[in-house]
Amino acid sequence: MKILKLALCCLALISIFGCKSSDETETVEQITNGSSVPDIYKKIYGASSITSDGTYVYIKTTGTPDHKSIYYATSNSLYENFSGTTFGGYTFSKNPNSISTKNYTFKIPINPVMASVHAATPLGPIGVSLNGVPFFNQYAGPNQPLSGEIASFDQWWGHPAPGGDYHYHVEPKYLTTVKASKSALLGFLLDGFPVYGPEENGSAVASASLDAYHGHTAATTDYPGGIYHYHITSTDPYINGNGFYGTAGTVSN
Repeated sequence: MKILKLALCCLALISIFGCKSSDETETVEQITNGSSVPDIYKKIYGASSITSDGTYVYIKTTGTPDHKSIYYATSNSLYENFSGTTFGGYTFSKNPNSISTKNYTFKIPINPVMASVHAATPLGPIGVSLNGVPFFNQYAGPNQPLSGEIASFDQWWGHPAPGGDYHYHVEPKYLTTVKASKSALLGFLLDGFPVYGPEENGSAVASASLDAYHGHTAATTDYPGGIYHYHITSTDPYINGNGFYGTAGTVSN
């Protein structure tokens, strides 16, 4: 009888500790599988992975566009000759760079807040679009306007930097006319605040109606309770104005 009681006790202990171990494993798997990632970030369809630690979301992308471009190698199925056409009144002039695959990790705060000091946006990636292509700011170089570079934008209004980093300085036409719309969410800047297209409530958004950082607070389809967000417009500064509205995360490549 004593042996039977001892065996029953052992079985109970195994059951208790076994269940606890299983629950702990499930929690780890949930985090690893990205279940803690807010649904809004899952709209970034060009990401190779999206994970979160509860404070930041980590978005990995190759930075390569999912649309055709003259900047792809001619052997690539997405290559398309764009020569001889115009963009915004400019005759297209191809730059000497080519698209290359990157390994971006965008670290973006999940709960963005207004910064006490608004940092200037750097040259290079300042955010990520829905197709995984980085957003760049309104400069071609230190305090150099885009006027000399606009002619090198391809048919979807992007181009590669000397290192092969394809990016958008202005409206990502593929997203606003093919994948989404001109009023849709187009991505996020590094401070966690969303970027929307050049229209809102059926009307074009004028740069003059936005603040110094090129945004405002209003309700959107994704944020019915309202949120600060940037708008892409057809005039300088296009995506972002005098810096990040919030505190920026980081990007590595």
